[in-house]
Amino acid sequence: MGGSRQTIGPVPPPTTRPVDSSTDALTVSPSLGRAAPEAPCEGEEAPIRAFDPLAIVATLPTRPGVYRMLDAKGGVIYVGKARNLKSRVGSYFRADQPHPKVVALVQQVCGIEVTITNSDTEALLLEFNLIKKFRPHYNILLKDDKSFPFLYLSTTHEFPRLSFYRGSRRIPGKFFGPYPSTPAVRDTLLQLQKVFRLRPCEDSYFANRSRACLQYQIQRCSGPCVGHVTREDYATDVHAAVRVLEGRNDAVALDIAKRMDAASQLLQYEKAATLRDQLSALKAIQAKQIVTADPDLECDAIAVTEAAGEYCIALMFIRGGQNLGTTHYFTRAALADLGEVTAAFLAQHYLTHAAPSELLISEPIPDSGILADALSAHAGHRVSIHCPVRGLKTRWVAMAQTNAQSALKMRLATHAGIAAQLAQLGAALGLAAAPRRIECFDVSHTRGEATVASCVVFGVDGPIKADYRRFNIEGLAPGDDYGAMRQALMRRYRRLKAGEAALPDVLLIDGGPGQLTEAAEMLVELGVSVQAVVGVAKGVERRPGKERLFILGRDEPLVLGGDSPALHVVQRVRDEAHRFAIAGHRARRGKARQSSVLEEVKGLGPQRRRELLKHFGGLQGIMGAGVDDLTRVHGISQRLAESIYERLHPGG
Repeated sequence: MGGSRQTIGPVPPPTTRPVDSSTDALTVSPSLGRAAPEAPCEGEEAPIRAFDPLAIVATLPTRPGVYRMLDAKGGVIYVGKARNLKSRVGSYFRADQPHPKVVALVQQVCGIEVTITNSDTEALLLEFNLIKKFRPHYNILLKDDKSFPFLYLSTTHEFPRLSFYRGSRRIPGKFFGPYPSTPAVRDTLLQLQKVFRLRPCEDSYFANRSRACLQYQIQRCSGPCVGHVTREDYATDVHAAVRVLEGRNDAVALDIAKRMDAASQLLQYEKAATLRDQLSALKAIQAKQIVTADPDLECDAIAVTEAAGEYCIALMFIRGGQNLGTTHYFTRAALADLGEVTAAFLAQHYLTHAAPSELLISEPIPDSGILADALSAHAGHRVSIHCPVRGLKTRWVAMAQTNAQSALKMRLATHAGIAAQLAQLGAALGLAAAPRRIECFDVSHTRGEATVASCVVFGVDGPIKADYRRFNIEGLAPGDDYGAMRQALMRRYRRLKAGEAALPDVLLIDGGPGQLTEAAEMLVELGVSVQAVVGVAKGVERRPGKERLFILGRDEPLVLGGDSPALHVVQRVRDEAHRFAIAGHRARRGKARQSSVLEEVKGLGPQRRRELLKHFGGLQGIMGAGVDDLTRVHGISQRLAESIYERLHPGG
């Protein structure tokens, strides 16, 4: 991406700021064409240049490009694009500026950087990359890290499999979607299995079946693995399922009805009954689809709404003329209008995700043609952006708007509830203000096996899952919960002290006075200060609502009522830590149990392990064998047999 950059303003010095690798930099003096001041003498401070926006605007070209607003520390606080840099940047510094956002921004600007580009589209792409890189405060930022799931049909197999899929779409096969969520894919897959009975199993499982599985018994699979359906009939069902996913339900229903009549005329009543049930199930699916349209139509409907300074963007997927569902994005933007938020979302989302042929939006946006050209180049096909004014597309946008308004109301209500709970918790713990960050630790194991400690983090917006951590506990006696808690806390707060993340206001420990003492000693050892350290002990008969809170520095435990909002937030955080710890423990335990103890014997490779298992009929037989018995197996020497016996019978 060719271009030239001008750095204008006193901060930072142009010669010390790194140059973008995507541009050919041309740095000019902040003196804007006037003679640069002489270099200061040794020991003398450099003169401070005044920031003169009008002089800056006078030097700017009328070409397209990208500008960056810098604050007093040289940080990028805003990135924008322009068809005409001179006109666009000059509009910020008008004496009669009507926009409060622009007034607030200009008051903080102490320098400007400009990159000249060859086209408007190039400026748009560069703006997108710079926003991702610098994440400026005054730009609209979306946390757009969602990976949308698809339905995947494996076309390379004799009996193709229809399955849930998330990942690269470069593998051979057909993809249907994207869907807004995993449940939406699972629901569609379940409906299709009921109607067309396509196999759900992996290829390795399919290849090793000797009899039909449970899926066949409950009529979710036609049993191709054991020959209960011919290749031709299975291919017919696959073709029908694909047509349903493409939105051609009516044609599929008509075809099934014709096949049912033909089977009936041939006196194949059992086949006719199966087709009748298939047709009935397909009509049930059609009855749930309120909105249908041209089966060749693929588009997204995007609607934006705002309340209390927060914005919600609803993205509704229409594929094959059917509504696949809606997903939501939330952002905060300083005094932005809805069109500006819409434009920012389109650029940030569709320059990282594939765009359909049509984008239906609820708010008109400036320079929609430039954005459409950029998205078309990125997607490899023509992408159009427009606000529909009549017909079914208008209904889709209205539906997306309703979803956005509903989602934002629910989010604001949830935030208000969390804020109230945190305020109650702060009062119960005797804090000066409501806590804004809570961390909770829990330990999970099975009789000391595969011990895992969890750390979950909650803030004013609820769970902060990016800050969740798990710790595999090593080097302790099995069942040493105190030592496990101490090890997890030590590893976590060493990192926090080093600046990995912010320290919590409240630290919750799942346990009683013993765990609380371990936590207190560890915090003192590390020199870490937390406003409140609380041990959450289960109450009488371990019933919810009876928890006792052991607070560091207090003699008596605090018992809150079962209807206390403060206790509710403690329970929620504690339960999440418990869930997260159990999930990590089960994964670690499952991984350990999938490996054989024989793999730990040095010199015993895969071939010799197979020989042992084949000779003794399994691990139980090997456990009962002596050294002499082991040496009778081909490839097992006396020394190796002794090593195997010692590993299987430690201390024996």
